[in-house]
Amino acid sequence: MTGPLLNRNTPPHILTLVIATATGALAMNVFLPSLPGIARHFNADYALVQLAVSLYLAATAVLQLFIGPASDRFGRRPVMLTCFAIFLVGSVATICAPTIELLLAARLLQAFSAAGMVLSRAIVRDTVSTDEAASKIGYITMGMSVVPMVGPAIGGILDEMYGWQASFLLTLGFGVLAFAVVFFDLGETNHSRSTSMMAQVKGYPELMRARRFWGYTLTAAFTSGTFFAFLGGGPYVSTEMLGLRPSQYGYYFALISVGYMAGNFLSGRFSRRIGINTMMLMGCTAAVIGLIGALTLFGAGYYHALSLFGPTVLVGLGNGMTLPNANAGIVSVRPHLAGSASGLGGSMQIGGGAVLAMVAGALLGPQTGPWPLLFVMLGSSVAAVLAALYVMHVARKAGEI
Repeated sequence: MTGPLLNRNTPPHILTLVIATATGALAMNVFLPSLPGIARHFNADYALVQLAVSLYLAATAVLQLFIGPASDRFGRRPVMLTCFAIFLVGSVATICAPTIELLLAARLLQAFSAAGMVLSRAIVRDTVSTDEAASKIGYITMGMSVVPMVGPAIGGILDEMYGWQASFLLTLGFGVLAFAVVFFDLGETNHSRSTSMMAQVKGYPELMRARRFWGYTLTAAFTSGTFFAFLGGGPYVSTEMLGLRPSQYGYYFALISVGYMAGNFLSGRFSRRIGINTMMLMGCTAAVIGLIGALTLFGAGYYHALSLFGPTVLVGLGNGMTLPNANAGIVSVRPHLAGSASGLGGSMQIGGGAVLAMVAGALLGPQTGPWPLLFVMLGSSVAAVLAALYVMHVARKAGEI
């Protein structure tokens, strides 16, 4: 599926897809250590500032409903370039925002970076088979996971040295790079375009009648929800309860990203051999084990950063094993609706994550301890296990989708 680098007449190089996907990850993660500082700067409640995470996720969920069908109608290349241009406008606005309300509005524009994630999956499915798609998506997300691994650490250092705006300036610079690489390397892969966007939207009922689509989507949604809940509540627990500085939060967050990268590697290495459904179940189970470990450590009175971040490495590992396979399943249930399936499935996946991020942020307070965050994450992980088991149950019934 990989063409030569910087050739607009061939399928994109895998590095281009990594950079495109990583843009949204950077916009999501790099400023997390600055959330408490942003709250102080604007004299705003943490629950309001945390909307910079959950509103971004919610906007990403809504946009995916349109990005997928638009790419099926107009092509992957023009849609991705348009979305990245809007992302750049939003990135400039975050740096200049004079109020928290305008900062939140700018974050909505940054959500157009979702095109990188949605369309990379569709581009992979345009060019390879289902099992190979899981492998390719695994390698793409493994490469992309370098960004969330180092992003919060860099963001924390920038915050302490130059203030919270520095993280958004870094995001703008990376966005310019991503736009340039996509412009010069992304050849069109959608060679059977739909006649209209509505034709693809009309395919949503067909997708939603497919039980495997629901199973894969719910598995991805609850798996992502575990991680997004951590994004919503983790900075508060780390800084206000465990006393970490922004840079320290970034360093510890890298542990989760290392786990995620390892899970992506396992997906790329073994998905074709043992199947996407088994890989999903193994990943979901690893996340549950990790969260039980965190609850045990805090319950025993070990209030230390490693009590939170150590076991959460297994959450990263589990997500890295689950998500590439669940996403490959989503776009393969109805291959002729790959773009729409990626958009609709991704919308449900990230929309659920936005809700859990808001819940985790809202439940935490000075007297709660880390318990609301950990129980929300555990509940989401258990639900992911049940969804994966449902997919395997349906798959055992021959010919029933």
